[in-house]
Amino acid sequence: MQEAPKSRSFIEEFIEQDLTEGKVKGAIQTRFPPEPNGYLHIGHVKALYIDFSMAERFGGSCNLRFDDTNPTKEDTEYVQAIQDDIRWLGFKWDKMVYGSDYFEKTYEIAEDFIQKGLAYVDELSQAEMREYRGTLTKPGKNSPFRDRPAEESLDLFRRMRAGEFENGRMVLRGKIDMSSPNVLLRDPTLYRILHAHHHNTGDKWCIYPMYDFAHPIQDMIEGITHSLCSLEYEIHRPLYDWVRDNCTLLDAHPRQIEFARLKLTHTVLSKRYLRALVEKGYVSGWDDPRMPTLTALRRRGYSAASIHDFLRRVGIAKADSVVDIRLLEHCVREDLNASARRAMAVLDPLKITLSNWPEEKTILVSAENHPDHPEWGTRELPFGRTLYIEREDFDENPPPKFFRLAPGREVRLKSAYIIRCDEVVKGENGEIAELICSVDLSSLSGGEGASRKVKGTLHWVEAKSALPFEGRLYDYMFGDEEAAAEPEEGAEEGDEGENAAPAKPDFLARFNHGSIKVVKGFLEPALGELSPGQSFQFMRQGYFCVDPSSRPGAPVFNRTVSLKDSYRP
Repeated sequence: MQEAPKSRSFIEEFIEQDLTEGKVKGAIQTRFPPEPNGYLHIGHVKALYIDFSMAERFGGSCNLRFDDTNPTKEDTEYVQAIQDDIRWLGFKWDKMVYGSDYFEKTYEIAEDFIQKGLAYVDELSQAEMREYRGTLTKPGKNSPFRDRPAEESLDLFRRMRAGEFENGRMVLRGKIDMSSPNVLLRDPTLYRILHAHHHNTGDKWCIYPMYDFAHPIQDMIEGITHSLCSLEYEIHRPLYDWVRDNCTLLDAHPRQIEFARLKLTHTVLSKRYLRALVEKGYVSGWDDPRMPTLTALRRRGYSAASIHDFLRRVGIAKADSVVDIRLLEHCVREDLNASARRAMAVLDPLKITLSNWPEEKTILVSAENHPDHPEWGTRELPFGRTLYIEREDFDENPPPKFFRLAPGREVRLKSAYIIRCDEVVKGENGEIAELICSVDLSSLSGGEGASRKVKGTLHWVEAKSALPFEGRLYDYMFGDEEAAAEPEEGAEEGDEGENAAPAKPDFLARFNHGSIKVVKGFLEPALGELSPGQSFQFMRQGYFCVDPSSRPGAPVFNRTVSLKDSYRP
């Protein structure tokens, strides 16, 4: 029986059409152009995945280009972090460049636009420009500076570069159509004055190109064949094409193709909103495990393989939609179920004393490291008179179908013995302080009496050898509606543009202050000295990984995801 053909995305169909029609000479060339003004988040990763995988699919290459046309928000810290994230995901770029590497050529092209009558220097204030631009239902009107001679605009533009004018004094605008129904074509700003130190070019420049002007030029310089970007840039495409088609100093013809952004339930993917959470102290930093940044997901225990799986399942669509975050959790759960070793940890300890077990006697019991990987072997766990179980695994007045421990009931301790609760010891405040239990000494797992069955099996740790640890349990920072309510921002890079408004205060009012819970529990002793990032399935508790703040004798674990999987495709 023949295998069904693999379905192709619309982007693959476009590229194949361009190749068939001979519109592409040579290999496919794409680019991933993040702005280095923050850390990559899961929304950026969809664009990254598409840019790199399309190049790979067609035997081409993908450049990493830092879009650094806005020096006041950019930093080398983010440049390095973005590289680290891409490497972690397993992608390799062909060339790493900066948009600022092309500033001289971009400036030369701007002068050429002025000389051809396609651009002019405008001295309207920002408020006047807004007034002249019109509205969606009302056409704009020409600036009084629109028809100034090209020689005069060229002289002013050169003086702008020389630093003669203060910020905001004038701009260079494209001369297109002030009555266009597409407001972006109403003489867009191409350059603005900005006296600011740049992380790559230093103080060489005091004028900077706008993204919509610089981006197509950079694509042409690099020989990009397909400029893949998210759906909100569809309305920008006519401007992209206008710059490309009038840029006669370069011989290239890249094609812009848009795809749907990634939106997730319970998740904000606006860089300025995430920055507000960091700067106002709602989270501990960009790598706080509640954040949707890659550095945070990595710290929380997400694997690169699980993110690849998630993006393959999401696919490439033309229309925006909101993806259930439980799909991402399902992917990491599946990956860790196969790859994470098993261990035992008690998050909310309740003490058990075995009345018929000798005070000083400690034995070692054998536990498997993974039920599906016998080749991973077993580990030995101390078992003695005093143990800890989860407090929720005991109920003094159990409801129906409660198969854990209760007065007079028996349970099996995983990989060890069957025990029975004989007495409940309470403290002065009435809280249960300890359980006195008896152990069936003939019921050791793997022994002759192991065949005796009871309905409940509990995880546990031996008190004397157990390691105290800090566990960090995470919940969503925002409600289910947050992704839909989130404002639109920039393109696939997740950038909001240079004039983006700050995060709205009511956004912070919706923050879930209960999204982190810190517990103090106990681990089996073998987990005391581990490297950050190592993952385990804590039996019946979820998947946990070692946090970078963990120290010998003071381990810290983050819960990556719970065991319960409520996602249904």
